[in-house]
Parts: sequence; structure tokens; C-alpha cells
Amino acid sequence: MNAPKAKKIDTLLEIHNDTRNDPFFWMNQRDNPEVIRYLEEENTYTDFVMKDTEDLQNELYEEIKARYKKDDESLPYFFNGYWYIVRYEAGKEYPVFSRKFHTLDNEEEILLDVNILAEGEAFFDTGSISVSVNNEIIAYSTDNVGRRIYKIFFKNLRTGEFYSDSIENTTGKAVWAGDNEHVFYIRKDESLRAFQIYRHKLGTDSAEDVLIFHEEDETFDVSVFKTKSMDYIFIASSSTNEDEMRFIPSDNVFADWTIVQPRTEDLEYSVEHYEDEFYIITNADDATNFKIVKTKVNQPSMEYWQDFIPHRENVLLEGFEIFRNHFVLEEREKGLLQINIIDSQDHSSHYLQFSDPTYTAYIGINMEFDTEILRFGYTSLTKPSSTYEYNMKERSTILVKQQEVLGGTFSPENYTSERIWATARDGKQVAISLVYHKNTKKSADTPLLLYGYGSYGHTVDATFSSVRLSLLDRGFIYAIAHIRGGEYLGREWYEDGKMLRKKNTFFDFIDAAQHLISNGYTASKHLYAMGGSAGGLLMGAVINYNPELFSGIVAQVPFVDVVTTMLDDTIPLTTGEYDEWGNPNEKEFYDYIKSYSPYDNIESKDYPNVLITTGFHDSQVQYWEPAKWTAKLRDLKTDNNILIFKTDMSSGHGGASGRFESLKEIALEYAFLFKIEGLKH
Repeated sequence: MNAPKAKKIDTLLEIHNDTRNDPFFWMNQRDNPEVIRYLEEENTYTDFVMKDTEDLQNELYEEIKARYKKDDESLPYFFNGYWYIVRYEAGKEYPVFSRKFHTLDNEEEILLDVNILAEGEAFFDTGSISVSVNNEIIAYSTDNVGRRIYKIFFKNLRTGEFYSDSIENTTGKAVWAGDNEHVFYIRKDESLRAFQIYRHKLGTDSAEDVLIFHEEDETFDVSVFKTKSMDYIFIASSSTNEDEMRFIPSDNVFADWTIVQPRTEDLEYSVEHYEDEFYIITNADDATNFKIVKTKVNQPSMEYWQDFIPHRENVLLEGFEIFRNHFVLEEREKGLLQINIIDSQDHSSHYLQFSDPTYTAYIGINMEFDTEILRFGYTSLTKPSSTYEYNMKERSTILVKQQEVLGGTFSPENYTSERIWATARDGKQVAISLVYHKNTKKSADTPLLLYGYGSYGHTVDATFSSVRLSLLDRGFIYAIAHIRGGEYLGREWYEDGKMLRKKNTFFDFIDAAQHLISNGYTASKHLYAMGGSAGGLLMGAVINYNPELFSGIVAQVPFVDVVTTMLDDTIPLTTGEYDEWGNPNEKEFYDYIKSYSPYDNIESKDYPNVLITTGFHDSQVQYWEPAKWTAKLRDLKTDNNILIFKTDMSSGHGGASGRFESLKEIALEYAFLFKIEGLKH
């Protein structure tokens, strides 16, 4: 079977006295039958190329699925008189949300069975569930397309009645006021930007809802939340590096909104409440890695802020939790997350101790102020996700839940993790986290999968994956390159991998790959790379720069047509991301983005084996970006390596819905790697 050959229609795109010809620009016509036909032809071709792996894909799917506990449930957490639980029933794809009054011995009350709601749907996602203060009504949201556009509904928990109220075109989140009859929610504009906050009164038509706030600056998004104390409702308006927050008492929806601090260039902050004070994490006064200040509720503006936790050059503050007798910090130092517990009385502090060379630790769900118990999570590349309860007064720890790994003889002792450092071309040290089976020998013949992301300040930490065992048990090494563009080494690590320094992200990844080869972990013939979304941009860039370095890549929902997308402000996310990539309407940014944009830099040369995936309803990276990229790669590449493109016609950016359906996508990706590597099972 021959690979699909997309038709070309010359489309000239001109700006800054520069003309680009995009022969596949026509693919952005979502309703064009020729577009659908092309996507389906690519799917058919993918099935053809991968036909000899069908048994392997089924084997992988069943193997991965078998590791999951079929009737699993979340660790209960207590809030406002009830224990809340999310559980899965054997044989079903979707969660059941439930609660128990006061004690876990009481009878279960079903809030929502998503399996019933999802019947007959090819895709179904629950955005959020929010319970009224009097515990009698829930607001919940659903998306049955995958565009992350949610519809909000309401259910009476006493009677089981579903209200006739419905609110369309929202982000899915609903925040209850203290009066139990009003909720605040967020609408999206045509480009799917969260831009308006509305107030809805239960029992009324949503057409009568009151517009509370309209964010007119297209580079800002809005959100709404309630403080842990439940005393205040906040609206946050945020860009990449600016915040503006306003609030009202949650029991007075008609109160005037008070701004904490008007938006100021490069000022970021977020607010939490305790007693008569606001605690604010901020980068004010050149606190690059953030500090915490506090101020009286009636004096919220910046002129009254007093330092509570000072800025530290080598420690990034990522979050905090307030208790009556303790203040808990989530910190990152030298790439590793730490939990710092401060006694509110004598101001002494101590850290929780972790032993793995690379790991993730984080503050868990802690809804109560008046407790000595801190819930925190911990996981590493070799240890399943675990939740602990730590008595901050007695300094004792209890394991309360650990991810179960079924279907085999998994034991952490059978796997080895390590963290090494590669020297980037500009001298910066780039960390690489690795994991492999203890019987796997590092050599030029060892297959290695290198994962990367490197954007938006998002850090890919070292976490456990039961899915990944299917790689490790077949002799693969799995590695994460903690490249610039994330915040692994603090805020500066992010700033040094964005805008006009974006190429540092790509070069860090390439230099990490070369370090692994030169230090005997693998060789190019057995080196693979994987990344999704902005990590897909990374994949596209590195194979343009150094295609000979990799045997194969997996690019998931890849953001690869950067110039065209960032010039089109009707596309979701574009205007809000000028502070991440730069605005190509300005020539300096246009030239720089064009110099690395994967789609614009494809050349007539050999490329590695490539698997590209997308969702037709993707709201973050439109399907036509990977479609165009595939077509242009296929048109220009000079090799006979595999190039396949798979579109899920019923899903969006997050892939298939349901607990196990998405595992089929992973089975395809792994089968692709094994096919190249020559592994049959």
C-alpha cells in the first residue's frame, strides 16, 4: 500500500516583506470532505504499516490494563461534614463520585455515576463537580466532543432530581456562593479563551445570567475560585507573567469586587486566606523564585504587603498550605521538590526526608485548618504513587494509600533509577532522570526512550508509571531530560528557554541525547524520543536539527506550525501565548520563530522513523498542524523510514476518554518503538 499523498494548493502567506508558500494550508478546513478523506487515508495507512504488530498491540494493551486495579478508589478526604470518594467499578470506564456523612462507616451516597451519563458517547469527560455549601446540590460539567468546552448541569442530592438549568460554552468549573443558590462560572470566546465570569441563579434561564467580569485584554485568561476558608470568592485574571485578582465575601454575591493589586508589568501573585489575613505568593520586588507576603484582608494592595517567607536565590517556591499551627512550603532546590514544615509558634522548621536520587513530592489535599495532619504525596521512577499522613507535631508518618501494581511480579527492587548531568553547548548543566530494569546493561545496543517537554515553566518530574514497565521489562531505558523552558532549576531555567531564547530548549535536549550516547547508555541506532503538545514542537525541532541522532520519534498532538498559528489570533491560545513564544507580528519574533518552527524548516533529507498522533477535536493544537507536518515530511524526506500519522476522530488534546481506552494509544506507540527495535513481543 502506498503512503497517502496530499494534494498541494499554493497559498502565499506574506508579512514583514517575507513570503512563505504553504501548499497544505487548505487542511485547516475542518468541514471539507477532502480533509476528512486525507485523515482517514492516513489512518488506514497507519493500520497497514502497523498490521504486523496487531497481536503485539493487543498483548501490550492487555498487559498494561492488567496492572490496574479494576475496582480502585481514591483516598477519601474530609470536607464540610462529608468524606468524598472517587471510585471505579470493575468492567467500567468512568468514575463514580460518592460521599459518606461524617464517618466512613456510614452508607455511601452516589453524587454522580459518569458511566450512566457516558452511555452511547464515543467521547465523554467530566470537567468538575462542585457541592453547594449546604451539601444539598451539585454543579457538574461534561464535554462529549473533546474540545474542552463544557456544559454545566445541576442535581439535587436530597431528591435525586436533575434541574432543568444548563449553561453552555464554559470551562467546566462552577463556584458556589455561600447562599446555596448562586454559582460563578467562566465562559469562553470564539478562540476558546476564558474571558468572562458570569453569575447564575439556580432555577433561572442561563440567558438571564449576570456578567460579572469581562477580560478585554486578549493576552489574559480568567479563572474563579473559593479560598480554603470558604470565606471569599476570587476572580483571577492572568497572562504568562502578570496577575490581577479581585474578591468578594462568599456570602454576599452582590458586594462590590475589591482588587488586591492592579495588574502591573511582570508582577505575578496568587492569594490564599486565613483568619483576618491574605497570604500571597509573588515575585514582587525582584523575587525571581517567589516569596510569600501577608497583609490584612482590609488592606490587600501591594503597599501593605509584608514579607513572610523571603525570596531565596537557589530555592523556587512552588506552593504552600496553611494550618492553624503550621505553615507548609513546597520548594524546589537543585531540581528536587522538598516539603518544608514551619511551626507557627516558634518559627522553627524541618524538612521531610526522601531517599531516591530523583523523585516527586507534593502537598496533597488538605481541606482543614485545625489539624496537625499533613497529607502529602510521594513517587519516584521506581516507587508507585503513595499518599502519606504526617503528624507535624509528633513528626510521625503513616502510609495511607499506595498505587497497586497488579498482573505481574513488580517490585521496586527490580528497577534502578539515577540522575546524571549533561553539559549543554553553552556550559549549563542539564539534569537527566533515568530508570531501567536491574538486569538491563547500559551499552551501545541498549534501546533508550528520551522524553522531553520544556515549555510554559512546566516541569516534568520523575514519577512512577505502571504503563512504563512494558518498556523497562523489555530492556528499554527510560529517561527524562529536564531541559530549559521548564522550572526544574528555578524560574530562570524557564526564562532561559522561552521567547528569543527558545532554542535553548531544543539544544538542551540534543545535548542530553548526545551525552547519553557518549557515556555508553545507548547509540543513535537505538535512541528514541517522545514528546507531546509543546513537547511535540521539541520533537519536530530536534529532528530538523539532528535527524541522524534518533532512530525514531513519537510526536503526540505536536505543536509544529508555530509561525502560522501564532499569526492567527482566532486560534485557541494564540494571543495568550505571546509572552511564551513572542508575537510574530513583530519582525524580531517572526524571524526567530520562523528559524526553528518545525513545519517551516523541513528539508529534503533523511529523517528518522516517525509516529505522529492527534485528535480531530483538539482545542489546544489544531489537528491540521500535525496533518500538514506529516504531508510536508512525506513530500520532502529522502529516506525509506516509517512515517505514520494517526488521528483519533472522536477525541481532543487529551486523547481518548475512559479509564482504559487511552491505553490502546500507548500500545500503538510502544508497538511502533518495538517494531523499529525489532522486538516481537
